[in-house]
Amino acid sequence: MGAPGALDARPSAAWLRRLSRTTPGVIGIIALAVGAICVIAGLVCGGQLDGRINEHNSVLTRSEPFAYAAQNLYAALSAADAAAATAFLSGGVQTGQMREQYQQALASAASALADATAGTTDIQTRTAMAQISEQLTAYTGLDEAARANSRQGHVIGSAYLREASSLMQTSLLPAAEKVYTGNLATVREDQRAIGSLPIVSLALVTLALVAIGAGSVIMYRRTNRQFNIGLVVAAAIVMLVIGWVVVATQLAAAEIERSRTEGSDKFEQLAQARILAQQARTDETLELISRGDISAGEKSFSGHMDELGKLLGAAPPAARDAVQKWIASHQKQVEVYNSGDYLAAVAQAIGPDPAASAAQFAAVESSLRDGIERTRETMRDRVAAAGAWLAWSPTGTLVLMVVAASAAVVGLWPRLKEFL
Repeated sequence: MGAPGALDARPSAAWLRRLSRTTPGVIGIIALAVGAICVIAGLVCGGQLDGRINEHNSVLTRSEPFAYAAQNLYAALSAADAAAATAFLSGGVQTGQMREQYQQALASAASALADATAGTTDIQTRTAMAQISEQLTAYTGLDEAARANSRQGHVIGSAYLREASSLMQTSLLPAAEKVYTGNLATVREDQRAIGSLPIVSLALVTLALVAIGAGSVIMYRRTNRQFNIGLVVAAAIVMLVIGWVVVATQLAAAEIERSRTEGSDKFEQLAQARILAQQARTDETLELISRGDISAGEKSFSGHMDELGKLLGAAPPAARDAVQKWIASHQKQVEVYNSGDYLAAVAQAIGPDPAASAAQFAAVESSLRDGIERTRETMRDRVAAAGAWLAWSPTGTLVLMVVAASAAVVGLWPRLKEFL
């Protein structure tokens, strides 16, 4: 003999099958199916749209500030190296301004290092930051040794400075660049996530519309009534939700595209241009410190300036003009150096003349830094605008889908009562 529970279940299942073939049963099934699909679609839609808002918040509060801090770290490290070389080239008797520039670059590097590390959970990034911090201490020690020896007239000071610069160029800067490019890639991923269509949500909302349409056809065949006001209202609400989701996400996607073309893409170009300018400045000073064959230094300088020229399309006009004047000043520096006038070459490189290399490099650096700040502001404004288009979408779509479910159930209830 079977278990009592199994015997009780058989009549119940048979009763449900008979009920599902009746008009009241069909109406009940339609109400339950449409209501459940609408609520589920609303929950999924709200969740996906809320995820895009979270991505928007992540760009503004985490990934973009980290990328900005990493770019500042690279720029500050490179600026410190250039400032150290300039100060050394002055003969060890550093002016207050030279020393202040070097110390300010180190302070900016330390601040950017802290900003780029704060809140980072990626073990690779934290390891890279720890290595940069450790190597920065070694770099400053070598630079201080170079400065002390130079003040005492010891020629070994230049060796210490070259070793410090080698540590910066081969270890510190590549590590900082790796962190920067990784953070910038995260920004782009977050941007793409904000502007992408919620495909699953649209599929479920469309399924809800199909279920309402199928339910309406079945109701017409069962009751011979062309329209059910509840199902009509539910269909209208679901179509409104589809329109809301598509329009909101497309408007957000348009803002994100602008944040890329007018913001992050130009930001990357200007940041790279700034890095190349600082590297060229280091080349320019180190080739004078060596006081020997400058062909290798000239090759490196020309390579950096060529790459810089390719990126000046996104730079302000002032930067392009200053770069041309800088190249002309550097050519004059090389000419006087090759003619044997070392002091004139040094004066051309670090002297106070407004037409000399120091002033032109400062103009390039200032213009590129201002351009970076403007493009960063543009990017953040556009991302914020994308978030504004999505602001009420999660709550609004969920509420509307619940209303659609309620409308369908309320509209079918009078038809069901006719058979009770």
